[in-house]
Amino acid sequence: MPLTTSNYINRELSWLEFNQRVLEEAQDPTQPLLERLKFLTIVSSNLDEFFEIRVAALKQLLENRSDAHGPDGLRPGETLAAIRKRVQQMVSDQYELLHKTLLPALAERNIFLRPVAGLDEVRLEWTRETFRKDILPILTPLAVDPSHPFPQLLNKSVNLAVLYSKPGPHESTRHAFVQVPRGIPRIIALPATQPDRKEFILLSDLVRHFVGEVFPGMKIHGSWPTRITRNSELYIDEEEAQNLLLTIEEELQKRNRGAAVRLEIPQDCPLEIENYLLGRFHLRPEDVYRVIDPVNLTQLFALTEAGRNDSLLRDPAFTPAQPASLPGGPADFETIRQKDILLHHPYESFTPIVTLLENAAGDPDVLAIKMTLYRTSGDSPVINALIQAAHNEKQVTVLVELKARFDEANNIAWAKKMEEAGIHVVYGLVGLKTHCKTLLIVRREEGHLRSYLHLGTGNYHPRTARLYTDLGLLTSRASLTTEVAALFNVLTGMSETAHFDELLVAPFNLAPRLIEMINRERAHLRAGRKAGIFIKVNSLVDQQIIDTLYAASQEGVSIDMVIRGICCLRPGVPGLSETIRVRSIVDRFLEHSRIYVFHNDGDPLIYLGSADLMPRNLHRRVEVVFPVLDPDIRRQILDWIQPSYLADNVKARQLGPDGLYTRSPRPEGAPRYRVQEEFLHRYTATPLELPLPAVTPAIRPASGAQQS
Repeated sequence: MPLTTSNYINRELSWLEFNQRVLEEAQDPTQPLLERLKFLTIVSSNLDEFFEIRVAALKQLLENRSDAHGPDGLRPGETLAAIRKRVQQMVSDQYELLHKTLLPALAERNIFLRPVAGLDEVRLEWTRETFRKDILPILTPLAVDPSHPFPQLLNKSVNLAVLYSKPGPHESTRHAFVQVPRGIPRIIALPATQPDRKEFILLSDLVRHFVGEVFPGMKIHGSWPTRITRNSELYIDEEEAQNLLLTIEEELQKRNRGAAVRLEIPQDCPLEIENYLLGRFHLRPEDVYRVIDPVNLTQLFALTEAGRNDSLLRDPAFTPAQPASLPGGPADFETIRQKDILLHHPYESFTPIVTLLENAAGDPDVLAIKMTLYRTSGDSPVINALIQAAHNEKQVTVLVELKARFDEANNIAWAKKMEEAGIHVVYGLVGLKTHCKTLLIVRREEGHLRSYLHLGTGNYHPRTARLYTDLGLLTSRASLTTEVAALFNVLTGMSETAHFDELLVAPFNLAPRLIEMINRERAHLRAGRKAGIFIKVNSLVDQQIIDTLYAASQEGVSIDMVIRGICCLRPGVPGLSETIRVRSIVDRFLEHSRIYVFHNDGDPLIYLGSADLMPRNLHRRVEVVFPVLDPDIRRQILDWIQPSYLADNVKARQLGPDGLYTRSPRPEGAPRYRVQEEFLHRYTATPLELPLPAVTPAIRPASGAQQS
């Protein structure tokens, strides 16, 4: 079947379908209430970044008069129109869910979000005193008149647009703005009236109610919360930048002042104010989103942390398990020397990685530590261990990715702190983000050097290691440590290239090797041998990979994919992709692990790594995808982890050829099976007494490859 634009799903619309699946988790009545509210705020946070980056890029294409279309055939203007229609419905569904379902249900559990205007006199007086004492001194009214230009309203800040006048014979209305302060809590707890009753107000509502006190002597005609989203992409010419760190710091100063791409206002905002704002921000009416209060739903995240530990309100707490492969305690060099170790987060603890680093920092036989750092936590024990190692005169080299989106400032601060401690900090290759997750420790043992290695699918971030599903490998295999050492030489500028046999490394050999392995499955099936492919990633966008998968499907290769977010491939199209099945799992933890399995005629090739199937990952980032060579770990992935993802019939959705997702059907009489729930029980408690449901395996013999 020839390839046409209709064979590809639009990237932006596919992402919006992912965000719709997040919204569906908020709409799910079987979820605890505060978890539903949390998903609701995540939808808004996701949309913020979508507008800051993706919509901003499309608007720039329009401004540059670019009429180029993507693989799906849509031009920038057509894509923006489709985005607006989809987002309008999504936002409408969000607010309807909040006001008609979630807030009333929380009230039944004695958790209330109150409007300031509806408070009784006693509590209204308390809020007035709180406003005057704790908030009014922070506020600064910004007038707009001939001597005061229109203020630079910060990206994603909530600002009250105030219409006021000075009483007198020549009274005329004027405009002013008051920014709702960012440095204090967005949710304020009211004094308790009953022991088990919790009541809150929004900071933005409090400022709006008493905004007249910011303009003494003036007549207030109205005030309306507004929120601007700006283009937040950083534009850096690395080849011209003499100091990348200073250049990024300078660019970060501009992020809050980028071009406006979206205006959010309340439904009661007069058209006069809307038109005034549109003119000032150089926006069009289609860039406006009118919503029911509150304007910014992300501020409600604070409310999710206010409830009791109640199964109707929250998911049950869990403690990550100590990995069964480390029966004697945290990871040590002897244990890793004896056997490869697989870590499965968040079900298994991230502590072994931290402990390994801490042990290395104090071990007199450790000579060097090399690490890539893309994101980490604000109080990172990983960084502290590296600094301690430097103080102990180890040779410590850390590649810090300064361009990790929205973590640039954090990473700059860490880079400076590490440099001050004597760590050799480098920033990678010009034009490439370093996204791989690698840690190499070199140790002197019995007169020789031996290296120990951690490779992972997720960041060295103890907090997100409790929220994201990721896989990590601890090993001392020389075939892997040697190649990672060669990669570090490339990253630090000591070598222009390196040869990789075991590792798949972008941008060097990852894409061609993946294509080669897909085509090898075609050859196996053509020769009557066993063939099949299983891929679990966050996104599938790269057209060359998609076309290669289509070609494999047209020859009958069975392909199962678990893709959390964007998928531009259309599965199940007769004559094109009828042997391809795509499912997405959105659940309590963010699915983040990447797994690649190629049947290879009964001798499967299994890879884990940091790379998704997007052009940026394959060609504009440094990524490491590594083989799983240990027989026990291979069995764990093939016999349990992979089938579990294909068995989920609770949180899994199937992608149809139309680009829409539907819940995976549960055969009549089949038990419910939720993969994350099963992993939680399997690792952290007694395994569920449920057999793994029978599923059509991702890896099939040739005779069954044509089945859909």
